[in-house]
Amino acid sequence: MAEDEKVLDNYGADDIVALKGLEPVRKRPGMYIGSTGESGLHHLVYEIVDNSVDEALAGYCTEIDVSILPDNVIRVIDNGRGIPTGINHTEGISAATLVFTVLHAGGKFGGGGYKVSGGLHGVGASVVNALSEWLEVEIHDGKNVHFQHFDRGEYSEPIKVVRDTDHTGTQVTFKPDGEIFHSTVFSYETLNERMREKAFLNGGLKITLHDLRDENNIVEESMQYDGGIRSYIEWLNKKRGAEVLHPDIIYLNGTVDGILVEAAFQYTTDFNSEVFRSFANDIHTGEGGMHELGFKRALSKVVNDFAKTYKENDKSKTKKKPAKKGEEEKPFTGYSGEAIREAINAIISVKLPECEFEGQTKGKLGNPEVQPAVYKIATEQLTYYFEEHPETAQIIVNKAANSQAARDAAKKAMEAKRKSIMDSNGLPGKLADCSESDPTHTEIYIVEGDSAGGSAKEGRDRRFQAILALWGKMLNVEKARVDKVYNNEKLLPVVKALGTGIADEFDITKLRYGRVIIMADADVDGLHIRTLMLTFFFRFMRPLIEQGHVYCAQPPLFKVAKGKQVRYAFSDEERDTYIAELGGDGGKVDVQRYKGLGEMDPIQLWETTMNPKTRTMLRVSVEDAAKADEILTILMGDKVEPRREFIEANAKLAENLDI
Repeated sequence: MAEDEKVLDNYGADDIVALKGLEPVRKRPGMYIGSTGESGLHHLVYEIVDNSVDEALAGYCTEIDVSILPDNVIRVIDNGRGIPTGINHTEGISAATLVFTVLHAGGKFGGGGYKVSGGLHGVGASVVNALSEWLEVEIHDGKNVHFQHFDRGEYSEPIKVVRDTDHTGTQVTFKPDGEIFHSTVFSYETLNERMREKAFLNGGLKITLHDLRDENNIVEESMQYDGGIRSYIEWLNKKRGAEVLHPDIIYLNGTVDGILVEAAFQYTTDFNSEVFRSFANDIHTGEGGMHELGFKRALSKVVNDFAKTYKENDKSKTKKKPAKKGEEEKPFTGYSGEAIREAINAIISVKLPECEFEGQTKGKLGNPEVQPAVYKIATEQLTYYFEEHPETAQIIVNKAANSQAARDAAKKAMEAKRKSIMDSNGLPGKLADCSESDPTHTEIYIVEGDSAGGSAKEGRDRRFQAILALWGKMLNVEKARVDKVYNNEKLLPVVKALGTGIADEFDITKLRYGRVIIMADADVDGLHIRTLMLTFFFRFMRPLIEQGHVYCAQPPLFKVAKGKQVRYAFSDEERDTYIAELGGDGGKVDVQRYKGLGEMDPIQLWETTMNPKTRTMLRVSVEDAAKADEILTILMGDKVEPRREFIEANAKLAENLDI
């Protein structure tokens, strides 16, 4: 304590450190690219490609070439105008050097270089430079090729002319810094998915991706889609194996006050899902924002207006039956937004002079002027479309009506079920609650099976740990209507224990436990149970995942013992390490393979899986809700072929399967 006080006493002006140049990026990379893990590594590529796409948005670039070179070096080439190489008189150095060495330097801050731009913050090129072991840029201006080399953001020589050229464009080559990133190995599949997305959003733009790391297995794909986001909807539905509800893809577009709006959507026969992919200046806004809100409001208005008109016209054509005694016909009040959006697959793309994103990773669009712009265009054009295509409009209205009826029936079913399966305090009978009531200090373990549930109840810390034991495999909500979900005997105890309600009634403020922990056996059946539960949470209680409340417990696979020395292993490699450690003197080592949680006594379960000081847990997160929706539809839906293709493509990535 005395040493701490001494530090505070000596705190003065000279202790304030101002990081210069690109030092802040290397010091706190997560502030600029989100993380130093896999997502942050790939974000480097996106930043450079986004700059090339900005040239396409400005009308000057038609082709972008992205290559993964040996040693995981990235090269991005475009045929745009090329970064200006002249001297910036304010800074006294080449504009290109400025772009790569100074944060917030670029042609996207009102200087007239771009009308629309995804790379709004102007930190993309400089951040990539700062986080690379080395970076080289070649700029073709139609006459000369200008070249500059950087090492970890620093340069020893100014930009120079190296040869002649008769074309324009920019080439950026860089190697991510192994001192910054946990791994510098790029995923071809991850980059391929993002490049395809860019090609869809810019109809006609050609993007080619090469993987040149293995000279014996060179991979290359060119992507160009003249249909734009309509082609995107068609491709997504085919990839998911979705059965469409109506044949035509509805496309809306227009411009209001300089904001260009595009939207395309189509309904499928799925249950419980709504898929929105939204973009602002080609940047994926995974958390939505004003453009999504504007579209959802417009969709609800137009569908309800059409439904009301249809009902009124239907009444005028049919003889009205007299109301029963004591009954009055209820006026049509409209379908809920959730019912209207069930099974929609939609893409919303806006392009505007200046985007306001939340954070450098651009997860949510905040421009308030975008919402009324999208609402106006979507309302006007969708109303016109419904008038011209009444058959499609009626299909959509009928889908909304059926969804609303199922939701209303579900609520009634839940009310009827409450008294029959709940005890007097309104909580499930199989819930062993904790004594603490503050959700910031509590957690609930959802455990499959009475045997494991019994061990968990005995081994837990009763002050803050609650146990809810379930039995048997639960409902696959991907294949069930909402009323079946509300009425399911295995899911209802979970809903009541958490206290939040589900779907339309979900209220995160009523959550009774800060951590919701799924604890299943470490085998294939356990993984299946975990997946079923996560599917339920994603479809009906998504904020639980989005706000970081859902975890998966990691029980050990092996017990390695020699005499009184005991080690718990969570992988084959860890097991072998402990065997070598304990058996170093030649003595016998006992190895027990846990086939289920029920095989562990309460003390072992506490020590390995439930003790906050020693346990390992995985927090479940959703970086991209639309991507998560797609994977769940493939894995848990009715279509066999997409699931087979997914498993074949990803089988090599699977770990810890009990085979």
